[in-house]
Amino acid sequence: MDGGLLEPSLYSIKAIAILDNDGNRLLAKYYDDTFPNTKEQRNFEKNVFNKTHRANAEIVMFEGLTCVYKSNVDLFFYVVGSSMENELILSSVLNAFYDSTSQILRKNVEKRALLDNLDAVFLAADELCDGGIILEADSNSIVQKVAIRNDDIPLGEQTMAQITSKYGQQVSAATDRVMYHSFNPVSYQNGQAQSR
Repeated sequence: MDGGLLEPSLYSIKAIAILDNDGNRLLAKYYDDTFPNTKEQRNFEKNVFNKTHRANAEIVMFEGLTCVYKSNVDLFFYVVGSSMENELILSSVLNAFYDSTSQILRKNVEKRALLDNLDAVFLAADELCDGGIILEADSNSIVQKVAIRNDDIPLGEQTMAQITSKYGQQVSAATDRVMYHSFNPVSYQNGQAQSR
């Protein structure tokens, strides 16, 4: 190292986590050996939650790490990097993760909705960061890659375009059958089709 500068690295994220309002883990992904086992990971989560759950800040230095966090209703979102990591980068990752989770949960960011859609939120975390390397920081792009199926969206929340694309083919096929039978009348006698 020359002049006290560290080598630049793509490995900027050490952990991503979502905790509930009691500090219990709902989702956690650790990307290096800073916390090598589950016991140390849970201890870190408990300690960082105790330090942040009543604070008004968005960034905290904790145990030699930089933690950015955001809370909503009963969930706490955390992104953890080294003490030398740029807080703006960590904050942009946190915002992308929070916004993509919000879109997946249809703006209902709370524990129950998260547990119902945990698989999609895990996929969003995987699209956001892989092995500590930031892959994507645009929440819209992350949600598109997660590809929520329209079948899962309640009918009242679908747009007309979604409804038309889903049911339009069925209506078109039914219309074709009605039109075919009205111009080609067939009667059945003794189980055999007879032309009129």
